[in-house]
Amino acid sequence: MAHSDVAGRDVIVLGGGIVGLATAWRLRERYPDFRITLVEKEASLAFHQTGRNSGVLHSGIYYKPGSLRATNCRAGKLAMEAFCAEHGIAYELCGKVIVAVDESELTNLERIFERGQANGVTCEMIGEERLKELEPHVAGIKAIHVPEAGIVDYVGVCRKLGELLRNSGAELHLNTRVTGMRNSGDRTVVETTAGEFESRFVVNCTGLHCDRVTKLSGQKPEAKIVPFRGEYFELTPEAEHLCRTLIYPVPDPKFPFLGVHFTRMVLGGVECGPNAVLAFAREGYTKRDINLRDLAESLTYPGFLRMASKHWRTGCMEMWRSFSKAAFVRALQRLIPEIRSEHLHHAPSGVRAQALGRDGKLLDDFLIQETDRIINVGNAPSPAATAALNIGGLIVERLAAKVS
Repeated sequence: MAHSDVAGRDVIVLGGGIVGLATAWRLRERYPDFRITLVEKEASLAFHQTGRNSGVLHSGIYYKPGSLRATNCRAGKLAMEAFCAEHGIAYELCGKVIVAVDESELTNLERIFERGQANGVTCEMIGEERLKELEPHVAGIKAIHVPEAGIVDYVGVCRKLGELLRNSGAELHLNTRVTGMRNSGDRTVVETTAGEFESRFVVNCTGLHCDRVTKLSGQKPEAKIVPFRGEYFELTPEAEHLCRTLIYPVPDPKFPFLGVHFTRMVLGGVECGPNAVLAFAREGYTKRDINLRDLAESLTYPGFLRMASKHWRTGCMEMWRSFSKAAFVRALQRLIPEIRSEHLHHAPSGVRAQALGRDGKLLDDFLIQETDRIINVGNAPSPAATAALNIGGLIVERLAAKVS
């Protein structure tokens, strides 16, 4: 039944992923008397990016020193660990190795190590002998060992945040999709499929649709979301011993994805992947998922065309791995030569909301646009889940400057 909220709210948070939930919770902590409402278009929390990532608790080793990603990751990781410990949510600091398999990767490996040192990450450059002690089945000539990297149950985190918010008096409206926004005096009216909600402030944390919601808010998005599907395999139980912790390749610095890697998951199992292919829908979790509007937006966007012309070789390799299990296996064998096709079975895919500028550059940092009433989170790339509690705090600080 549709309704109009005459009394109004102090803050409406749009999006029930981990960033939206963390923002709402940080708001509740700072402003216990605020009327806080969170709306989510799906029937459950953490349905999209949060619920479909590999559950890594990132250390911050990759990110440019001083960037929002670097600073929020470091502080956010500690906050996430404390939250999980307090509320009994599964997490483990299992450690990670970033592996160079030949000499051509050593320069980039050294660059990552220097970033880790600059960001205050506990990490160590190790040789082949120490690598074999940590991961006996890995092929590599040198690696960075990051003992503080970990794994966590992010869906469990979201479930607990939702519970805490409801218990504190916040309202959570599921199955509620935003369709428009308009000003009404000194307040903003959020139009949804479940009626209208009126509020002093609005925070947009809608992930895969954040640019569209930014446009609904009256702001021009600084970047467009282009969806990339990450496809995964999972190791069969008899092959799980091949991976003890987290095993990553040396990433290509020209591309924002970390490459095909092995991830031990906190609730059991080992994931392998992902590749990164253009999704034909913003919620395109399979090759069959096609949304003509989404696809047309991507393919006609000047930024995508510029990026595609620059990285077409890499894109073709990713597409080939998407259609050829043998090619995917070969990529995995660079790190663990013993891997065979029969060790792998398909696992659910995820879609990454990649913000892309008109110049064809992939945004590699958080993007926050704001007016006097509305804060739009226009890009929240990895490590957004790790850093969510800190990002939420950052957004609350920005809101605090607007509260009179």
